[in-house]
Amino acid sequence: MPRMRTLEQAHAMLTEADPQTAITKHYLYTAMRSGAIPTVRAGNKRLVNYDRLLEILANPLPQQEQPDEPSGKIRRIG
Repeated sequence: MPRMRTLEQAHAMLTEADPQTAITKHYLYTAMRSGAIPTVRAGNKRLVNYDRLLEILANPLPQQEQPDEPSGKIRRIG
């Protein structure tokens, strides 16, 4: 059975396992929103498989190169 946790719970478990962790709630939130860390919706909550999260953190995918200018977005001029 997968250990499904909320963002808060997952971060608390990471901090408990490693009190000096550099992983922040903001990083987890951003990674979950971008799809780098898969989530499952349960009502109004997004849950993450804690064991899968540990695998992703241990073996991160290579970062894609970011273009200098974001494409497909309107930007303010002047």
